[in-house]
Amino acid sequence: MAGTLYLVATPIGNLDDMPPRVAATFGMVDFIAAEDTRVTLRLLNHLGIKKPMLSYYEHNFSKGPEILNRIEQGENGALCSDAGMPCISDPGEEIVRDALARGLRVVPIPAASACTTALAVSGQKTDRWVFEGFLPVPKKQRRERLEFLQGEVRTVIFYEAPHRLRQTLGDLEAAFGGQRSITLCRELTKLHEEVRKTTIEQAIAYYSQNDPRGEYVLVMAGGEPAAAPAAALTLEQAVEKAKELMQEGMAPSMAAKQAAKGTAFAKNLIYKALVEE
Repeated sequence: MAGTLYLVATPIGNLDDMPPRVAATFGMVDFIAAEDTRVTLRLLNHLGIKKPMLSYYEHNFSKGPEILNRIEQGENGALCSDAGMPCISDPGEEIVRDALARGLRVVPIPAASACTTALAVSGQKTDRWVFEGFLPVPKKQRRERLEFLQGEVRTVIFYEAPHRLRQTLGDLEAAFGGQRSITLCRELTKLHEEVRKTTIEQAIAYYSQNDPRGEYVLVMAGGEPAAAPAAALTLEQAVEKAKELMQEGMAPSMAAKQAAKGTAFAKNLIYKALVEE
């Protein structure tokens, strides 16, 4: 009889947030597949548990078949990430997909997740939201992703590392304007937890004087719902709309693209009119 794959969430920072069911699951499984075995070992030591472990991470997908073969042969395995719920912006999603394709039982053991924790405390709208995780590192892919989000009216959640925070805030300003509301949550549940609701422009000013520290969750307000179709706008009116967006901090190319939406004019035509003035 096949065993079970347990998706075990771990605390996102504070070990006092450890649910009893998480510890109990670690105690009963035959082995643990961890994103970083060193991180998980510290957690198991805290719980007084010893278990065989193997690593399963983004560049080590080859372990997936081994894990699933062991479960098919009757062992129970726990899959965990370094913090939070595995498989959320995490390579564990692939092993879950393969487990379900094999007809194996997959059981979630939930706890805190950084994205929903940040959303709840952000002060932004929580009824509709979209999770983007980490933006692509290559500039072209990052720009394309932000352009895709131009018309997003739902709250948007990003993850970011401290060494890339300043660059990301600059990219967000270019794409969405400096006045867009954003909440920066860092070190959630830890000793130096901080929640800062501000604007993108003010966040850039703050971090030009203060070094980013710790892991960040960025909760950005969505844009305003689209107004009635503006097909009747003249080219001059579309250019004026682009100018208004630029005054709010949006880059010319982004402003031209935004102003062109719903009109009969191509963004290149509006951009050309902008730069020629």
